[in-house]
Amino acid sequence: MAIQHYFGTDGIRGKVGDSLINPMFVIKLGWAIGKILGKESRGKVLIGKDTRISGYMLESALEAGLSAAGMDIHLLGPMPTPAIAYLTRTLRACAGIVISASHNGYEDNGLKFFSPDGYKLPDELQDQIEAQIEKPMQTIESAKLGKAVRVVDAPGRYIEFCKSTVPSRVNFNGLKIVVDCANGATYHVAPAVFRELGAEVIEISTNPDGLNINAQCGSTYPTVLQRSVLESGANLGIAFDGDGDRVIMIDEKGEIVDGDQLLFIIARHLQGIKKLYGGIVGTTMTNLGFEEGLAELNIPFERAPVGDRHVMSLLKQKNWQLGGESSGHIVHLALSTTGDGIISALQVLCAIIESGRSLADLKNGMLKYPQVLLNIPTPESFDLNNALLQDALRHTENQLGTNGRVLLRASGTEPVIRVMVEGRNPDQVQELAQILAKTVSHL
Repeated sequence: MAIQHYFGTDGIRGKVGDSLINPMFVIKLGWAIGKILGKESRGKVLIGKDTRISGYMLESALEAGLSAAGMDIHLLGPMPTPAIAYLTRTLRACAGIVISASHNGYEDNGLKFFSPDGYKLPDELQDQIEAQIEKPMQTIESAKLGKAVRVVDAPGRYIEFCKSTVPSRVNFNGLKIVVDCANGATYHVAPAVFRELGAEVIEISTNPDGLNINAQCGSTYPTVLQRSVLESGANLGIAFDGDGDRVIMIDEKGEIVDGDQLLFIIARHLQGIKKLYGGIVGTTMTNLGFEEGLAELNIPFERAPVGDRHVMSLLKQKNWQLGGESSGHIVHLALSTTGDGIISALQVLCAIIESGRSLADLKNGMLKYPQVLLNIPTPESFDLNNALLQDALRHTENQLGTNGRVLLRASGTEPVIRVMVEGRNPDQVQELAQILAKTVSHL
């Protein structure tokens, strides 16, 4: 595989106006995608986006580049990332493109790509697109330019798809839930899904203005949702990130239920109804308590590197169906080809309804080890193999023994080193994490 200069761990992402997230580059990118995907025949590409103000600019630039290469464009407007994956597959498109920077603030944006089968673009195709970008851009003759149309029924199609993942025997009548859409891409579809399945829905952060996406709301900032659940007496709260591929929940006591706990609830429920096929894939960040909880249920477990591409790769390798990350990015290949916050939430609600137990009760089935995660800004040239740092890492591991884990890794989306320490003793975990973080910052 060639070294990629533009594509990162999940598409292309950066600050709006930088060397990649600007109209000139995105026009060229759209043209390159069109040239590679349109080699065999003229086709269509879907474009969806979240609610960032820069989405208008980047959507127009992509449209121009794709048209210049002779590709037709179907514009979906603001839609969750997993909706674009689903519609790319069902509308038989050559590719789906999502304009989003996920959980980042409005100042950032990015582009994610799906192949015709609804999965992320393979590395080989990304390599071909990068090579095409380096070539001079030439516009196709006028008679062969691509046309653009708007898909007006995209939200309705996706809402019905989400509802179809819930068995007909299940309805959510009597459930009162608060839904926080992060002023992002789920704002007009998520509340409808839960309402149409019978739940009473209280909406928060469903008024995007282009600048307020993920701003003190959503899955990365659940404080407002916690307060709303307690004040309204709701059964639970659901929080998505800006593009809708992640979810966390709040139980009736106002406590956070993270991705590991949600994945555990789903896995145990599927095992109980004999629909769990194979084991579960987590990541190096997955809580040790999750691994131990699955072991008690005799459910196999494997860890992948952080990132949904790695989770997906290991799932396919093992021929398993269910995996995810602590952040709330959960993949259930029996239902969807990518992480889907709404569908993951629906599976947890099914577990609640069919078990007759509350979210807090279901959450307590897994012992969660205290875990501290610190992000330390570092230069891009930072060396994780530094001898002093490795000595500090070994010392931390020795202190924890067999009752904990330590992880140091470079972020794939920002210039920071992530320091994670977990163990049984919360005070020890906090102290060891701080010591290790200081070592990183002083190197």
